[in-house]
Amino acid sequence: MHTENKKELALEIIRRLKQAYPDAACSLDYNEAWKLLVSVRLAAQCTDARVNMIVPKLYEKFPDVNALADAPVEEIEEIVRPCGLGKSKARDISACMRMLRDVYDGNVPDDFDALLKLPGVGRKSANLIMGDVFGKPAIVTDTHCIRLCNRIGLVDHIKDPKKVEMELWKIIPPEEGNDLCHRFVLHGRDICTARTTPHCEHCCLQDICAQRI
Repeated sequence: MHTENKKELALEIIRRLKQAYPDAACSLDYNEAWKLLVSVRLAAQCTDARVNMIVPKLYEKFPDVNALADAPVEEIEEIVRPCGLGKSKARDISACMRMLRDVYDGNVPDDFDALLKLPGVGRKSANLIMGDVFGKPAIVTDTHCIRLCNRIGLVDHIKDPKKVEMELWKIIPPEEGNDLCHRFVLHGRDICTARTTPHCEHCCLQDICAQRI
């Protein structure tokens, strides 16, 4: 499909998913930017729901960037272990908070390249911060986004997150990217599922989906 046709398809998908999921929001709980950094690192190979259950214990013991930066990595690991990969996640969170404290005066930078330099922060996390915290154009290519974009036909047999992101930048209006990716997550959980047969009979995109046509 040519890029112009994909742009038209993308606009129709955006329109329909807005109707189906009017409230597009991150499913990780946070009220400060640094907490979203922590949660998104914990969410790797873990459900957002589990992360939301674990982080209150972490913040009760270490309530701000400085406290978490000073915390022994072993104590962080003990709390976050239920999220899996506890050792590496605790190490990244500790290093990230120290960098926020030492380089950015405890604040989360609003620059994409600066975010990428933070320990444990990749393109997906940086885009999430840019979009959700700072309201800037962002495309978060998580597993739901990648799966749906391939099934629907927005990208053609591309599984690499960065490559999917680059393709989507070409066809999605910048101001729509962040909310669309949140809606992909909701649609991927409810309808266009990964571990079961997709519930195509209930899908608002059924007639325009590449998998169905």
